[in-house]
Amino acid sequence: MAAARAGSGSREPRPRILVIEDDPGISSVVAHQLTRAGYRVDTESGGIGGLNSLHRDIPDLLILDRMLPELSGDEVLASIRRDPATRGLPVIVISAKGEEMQRIEGLEMGADDYVAKPFSPRELVLRVDAILRRARADGVATTGGGRFLEVGALRVNLDATEVTLEGSTVPVTPTEYRLLKVLLERRGQVRTRDELLGEIWDTDPEVAARIRTRTVDMHVRRLRSKLGPVGAWIETVRGVGYRLRERESA
Repeated sequence: MAAARAGSGSREPRPRILVIEDDPGISSVVAHQLTRAGYRVDTESGGIGGLNSLHRDIPDLLILDRMLPELSGDEVLASIRRDPATRGLPVIVISAKGEEMQRIEGLEMGADDYVAKPFSPRELVLRVDAILRRARADGVATTGGGRFLEVGALRVNLDATEVTLEGSTVPVTPTEYRLLKVLLERRGQVRTRDELLGEIWDTDPEVAARIRTRTVDMHVRRLRSKLGPVGAWIETVRGVGYRLRERESA
């Protein structure tokens, strides 16, 4: 395993990024740019080694290539999302497969963002910055017993970045958590698909125009499924977007 470290002089460690990429040239450039940006970076070239490294020391964010030897990036991501210890890990998928359907597939598997090759390393750093900034905002602690968003038996704990239903934890991905958080914060209000894409994925307008329906609808469908009967509280406003009921019963 190759490793690069930055920010060792600070009292608090900088966020750590794990890059799983089998192309040494791409891996080296990405690691260099992230290190220059102040992150600590570890790299792995294979799916099995990358998954083992991740479980030894869970990073703050994973950059994952889809096409890997030994174990594909898709299989690595599926394993991460099944494991309660890593389910909430932010993941950026990178791949030479840049067509619309490939992007949708990456998001359907639970990726928080999808970057097609060839890409600008600097753009990738900006996407890392954006995802970690959202993660910090989601998990900011407060005094006075913590912060919650609730409707009926559904609760979003803003301090623990956790969703519970009737006291039991709901295993949501980071993207599903942000989607539910936005809908709860604006319950009763209709949010268009473009608005949800901008608030949750930071998706650029051109991408939003191509994939907004499939991307948002797929995540809403998965979230509804995880919430069981409560999922019906997320209502479809035909031709516009979605809203969460203001009260438990309509």
